[in-house]
Amino acid sequence: METSTIYGEQAMNKPVMNKQHLRTLARLTFGNAASLIYLGVVLATAVFVAVDTLLVPHEDASFAGVWVFLLAAPTVFVFFVGSELWGADAAGPAWFIYLALVVSVLVQAFALGWFVRLVRGGGRSRTAHPQGV
Repeated sequence: METSTIYGEQAMNKPVMNKQHLRTLARLTFGNAASLIYLGVVLATAVFVAVDTLLVPHEDASFAGVWVFLLAAPTVFVFFVGSELWGADAAGPAWFIYLALVVSVLVQAFALGWFVRLVRGGGRSRTAHPQGV
């Protein structure tokens, strides 16, 4: 079996996600203080909303659930706009709303981790380079 590197043919046969990519993805999403604090705030808010919804009697509707959407903004609204473009109702099935919230929170935790890595200069070589090189 011959492997050819002409025009990047060998790169096309590599798997898209390997263990190193998954580790990096997990590290950026869960492995830094900013992402963990964000995920903790979202989890605490979700617990508050669940307790408020299930255990506290209200004469009117509670707006506690709005806090989860505010913490998941703006990416959760991208899901809602996308569902509208596909012809689905944004306030449709509950599973879609929960899935949109979970994916939005994970995307934002990843973005926070990536931003922290960017600010700290991660991924670059730490050696000094002459100016202009």
